[in-house]
Amino acid sequence: MSEIKSIKLVGRALITFDIEAMTGLHIGGSDAGVEIGGVDKTIIRDKLTNRPYIPGSSLKGKMRSLLEKYNGLPQNKKIGQGYIHTCDEPGDYKTCKVCQVFGVPGEKGFSTPTRLTVRDAFLSEKSAEDLADKTDLPFTEVKTEVSIDRVTSAANPRQMERVPAGTVFGGFKMSKDKKEIPQPAEMVYTVYEITENGQVIHKAETDVERLTVLLEGMKLIEDDYLGGLGSRGSGKVAFRNICLKWRKDPAEEAKTIGRESYPTLAEFAADFENVKNAIKL
Repeated sequence: MSEIKSIKLVGRALITFDIEAMTGLHIGGSDAGVEIGGVDKTIIRDKLTNRPYIPGSSLKGKMRSLLEKYNGLPQNKKIGQGYIHTCDEPGDYKTCKVCQVFGVPGEKGFSTPTRLTVRDAFLSEKSAEDLADKTDLPFTEVKTEVSIDRVTSAANPRQMERVPAGTVFGGFKMSKDKKEIPQPAEMVYTVYEITENGQVIHKAETDVERLTVLLEGMKLIEDDYLGGLGSRGSGKVAFRNICLKWRKDPAEEAKTIGRESYPTLAEFAADFENVKNAIKL
């Protein structure tokens, strides 16, 4: 008998937050055709506003990379100059919380939908106002680094573009009539139930339990860095004003689980088990 698989979307957890740059932040953009005073490494910017932003792909990719290493997963797939992990066998995939949450290539016959979606995080309006006309370039600083030739002792200076420390991504933006519109950064985590030939092979409760993976990933990023030049001081970030909402019925408003807002990741983590256990499937 052929296998008939059914995938039911049970609900979605919407985790909103702000990201504060604790040190200068460099997430690289394209340098093609750029002429800004000899800056060697520029940052990525929103084409419409010229403001820096954090791509969801950068945040999601960094979380996955750190979680793979934290869980000691084999780096078995070559991407560019490096290696990443992806499960090759159904049995491995079934128990791999990283691949279950972050996904595997769609051509894998055993794959199920990716649980995690990460949105881009845009510069908050307050940070944009604070940085206006105070930085080397629009909303950014230029950091000069000097490498020394170990043979000749010749200095080789180069300039890097960074978002200054204290900048916040998320929070609020201003509408045309000067009203604040909430615009936090967001991760959407989808909970599924999967059946095969009428038998449940993946319970929704398992996906809810794996929400812990996101908390682990956020903690790992705070301890590490986001973007480039991290080993030289850039990219330390902190998650602020975290809120988790749960929506089971698409026609209904998402309901806040736990506190309306957790100012820090440490406070969110301290209450996380209560939040997770309060989700009603």
